[in-house]
Amino acid sequence: MAPRLFNRTWEILDHEDRTTEEEDEMLAAAFGQRFHWYKVGSGINRAVADWQVARVAAVLGYGELAMRFARRSLEVCENETLLPFYSGYAHEAIARAAEAMGDEATRDLHVAEARTLALAVTEEDERHMLLADLELMGL
Repeated sequence: MAPRLFNRTWEILDHEDRTTEEEDEMLAAAFGQRFHWYKVGSGINRAVADWQVARVAAVLGYGELAMRFARRSLEVCENETLLPFYSGYAHEAIARAAEAMGDEATRDLHVAEARTLALAVTEEDERHMLLADLELMGL
């Protein structure tokens, strides 16, 4: 169930002109995948689950909600000693949440931290993915 909900969330995120109903479904699916991963998943699953909730919340303009789950993603990364790829994305999520809240200083701090962590990502495709997502923020 969790992978299907994660993928459905991403599908809707990719829509350019989302309806209100799609936005509601996207948020529900993001929370659904998180619920499932927290029951049966690994540290990586939990970190990514929180990251996706944060991403959806930021896209929808719910900055405080986005920050809550972005920080949880980073906490999981730190507690589970996850690879720089996951920690970098947790910082990317905090930066997006901060941007949604109008907090440029926090955004810039976490973009810089994510870029630093990207340099430590050994898988080239993962490093490029993280850097590309940071570029989409225009920073």
